Amino acid sequence: MTRREYRQSCSIAGALDRIGERWSLLVVRELLLGPLRFSDLARSMGGPPTDVLTKRLRDLEHDGIVRRRELDPPATGVAYELTDLGRELDSLLLELGRWGLNFYAAEDVADLEASWLPNSFRVLLQPPTDAVMTVQLRSEGRAFGIRVAGGRISAERGEIYNPDLVVSGSPRGIVAALVVGGEHVERVEMEGDTALFEALREMVVLPARLREDARTVSARTA
Repeated sequence: MTRREYRQSCSIAGALDRIGERWSLLVVRELLLGPLRFSDLARSMGGPPTDVLTKRLRDLEHDGIVRRRELDPPATGVAYELTDLGRELDSLLLELGRWGLNFYAAEDVADLEASWLPNSFRVLLQPPTDAVMTVQLRSEGRAFGIRVAGGRISAERGEIYNPDLVVSGSPRGIVAALVVGGEHVERVEMEGDTALFEALREMVVLPARLREDARTVSARTA
């Protein structure tokens, strides 16, 4: 399986030679939340063919974007993680996700998986520089930590220590509460400083068309 390349003297083409193949950026999307074993990575990505994912990881390793490391005890085995070079794709991927909202339909949130929830928060929220908070998300047996500080929002898998707010519910329910509000907020469980959820809602930035569609779909399914 040969990698297709543009072979142009252009930095954009050169970047796409490294990350433009199908599934490559989804590898980056998942590893931005922390290291994963091969099987967990494949599951979080939505099930790419094993041979294709193996090839993508090999290419990303070759280009210094991804590396393998031994898991710390008591865990065993090998996990994949982003290098410093790979983590430089963070802001690019967020902006790409925000641009992609122009092609997103409100009904698509019905297919949102729990593993995609933290990156959905990162795409939807654009916090002011003075906002500081930590949020624990729990959905369908999964846990994610959200940290807001310095105008940025980061996320990681697992439980975080002493969060300011804990939000639990289905992926669809949590996103509906965040974007639409109203009675959807009452359908998710919250612990801690619940006023912070309204602060999060004020950070949501959406194309006007998508925000209106979300309200319409919400009214129809309420």
